[in-house]
Amino acid sequence: MPLTRRTLLAGSAALPLLAAPSAAISDHHIPLNGPYGLPISAEFPFQKTTADVLGSTIAYVDEGEGPPVLFLHGNPTSSYLWRNIIPYVTAAGYRAIAPDLIGMGDSGKPAIDYTFADHARYLDAFLDQLDLMGVTLVIHDWGSALGIRWVRLNPDRVSRMAFMEAIVPPGMPVASYDAMGPEMGAMFRALRTPGQGEEMVLQGNFFVEEVLPKFGIRRTLTEAEMDAYRAPFPTPESRRPTLEWPRQIPIGGTPADVTAEVLANGEWLTGSNIPKLLFFAEPGALMPMPVVTWLTENVPALETRFLGAGLHFLQEDHPHLIGQGLVDWLRRATA
Repeated sequence: MPLTRRTLLAGSAALPLLAAPSAAISDHHIPLNGPYGLPISAEFPFQKTTADVLGSTIAYVDEGEGPPVLFLHGNPTSSYLWRNIIPYVTAAGYRAIAPDLIGMGDSGKPAIDYTFADHARYLDAFLDQLDLMGVTLVIHDWGSALGIRWVRLNPDRVSRMAFMEAIVPPGMPVASYDAMGPEMGAMFRALRTPGQGEEMVLQGNFFVEEVLPKFGIRRTLTEAEMDAYRAPFPTPESRRPTLEWPRQIPIGGTPADVTAEVLANGEWLTGSNIPKLLFFAEPGALMPMPVVTWLTENVPALETRFLGAGLHFLQEDHPHLIGQGLVDWLRRATA
C-alpha cells in the first residue's frame, strides 16, 4: 500500500503502544542461559573510548577491525545492552561501535533538556567525528528512531540495517493515551504529568528498577547486571535523561517535532531498498505481531527472524540468537 503521513497516523491509531504480556509469559523466568546452554554473561569485557562532543563527552565501545557495525541503544540502557552480541560481530571480521547516548551510560551529562533533538545533535556530531562509511546499523528502542533519522540524512554512509523493538510506524506515532490501552495510557499520562513523572523516575528510578527488569525481560537479571544498569543513574538529577524519553514519545501529535521525525522515518523505511533485518519476539512490546505483519507486507528488502518468547529488551533474553542471526545475515548480505 502507498505510505503517506495520513495512512501512518491512521494505522497507528489502531495499535497499542505496548503489547500487554500474558500471565504465562510475564510470570515465567527463563534460566541464565541462552539457546544450546550458552551463558548470558553479566561481564562487560570492553574498554570504552571517550570522544569530546559539543562540550561534553560520548563514551563508546570500538572493537575489532573491518566494515563498521554501529549499535544504538535506547532508554534506560547503554552499550552494556549489546555486551553479549558484539563478540559475534568482531569474531566474524567486523568493527563494532557502540556509543552510550548523551546523558546515559558513561557519557557526559551536560545541562541540556535531553529531548530527541538534543540526542540527535550529539549523535550526529559524534558520528561526524568517526566519519564512518558502509555502516551496518543495529538499533533498538530510541536508538532506532535516532538511527533511522541518521540514515535518512546520510544515505551514502549506510549499507544495511537490523532493528528490533523499534519506534517505527505503524506502532508509532500513537493517536492518544486511550489508544495505548488503559494501563499503558495511564502510565504514560503519569510520566508526562509534572510532579508525578519526577516522583516516578527521579526519585524511584522507574525505568531501571521497574520497566527494565519487571516488564521488559523474561529472565531474572542478576544483581551484577542490575548494578551495571543502575550505575549511570545514582542520583535523582542523573536520572533526568530517563524521564525525558517517555515525554518525547509521539502521542496525539505531541511533541510535534518527534511525531514528524517518526513519520519521516516510516516513509524512508517503506521506500528504501537497502537490506533490512527485523528481529522480533512474542508478544513483544513496541512491536507486537500486528506491527510485524504490517512491516513484513510493506517494507522492501526485509528479512525477519523470530526469536521466541520475549518482551522489549530482547538482547537480554536472546543475545546468542541475535548475534548468530546478525552474523549470518551480514555474511549473506555481503556475499
